[in-house]
Amino acid sequence: MIEQIPGLPGNVVGFRATGTVTAADYESVIMPAVEALFAREKSVRFLYHLGPEFAGFEAGAVWDDAKLGLKHLSGWDRVAVVTDVDWVRHAMRLFAVVIPGHVRVYSNAEYFDAEKWLAG
Repeated sequence: MIEQIPGLPGNVVGFRATGTVTAADYESVIMPAVEALFAREKSVRFLYHLGPEFAGFEAGAVWDDAKLGLKHLSGWDRVAVVTDVDWVRHAMRLFAVVIPGHVRVYSNAEYFDAEKWLAG
């Protein structure tokens, strides 16, 4: 399940994942919010919090994530992923080299540091 994180600055969109993230989550929550922000902003800052309740991704969610990322490849100014899940942390470090913007990975204990970096 995905929920949008309220109260972020105008050029930042953020989401909190719990349980298993599905393609329906991407299509009904993430994609519309990201597209709405890109309609207003040339570059976007993105926060993704995969906290302790996160259980994983369905294959369709991974595909939707890749499509969304590639569609706006040059528009990602800063991306912060907050998680203690090792495979996600390693994957983000690998994919960071192909994202033109800045990517940082934070632990769950550093969540507020991620918000602060995105707002700065």
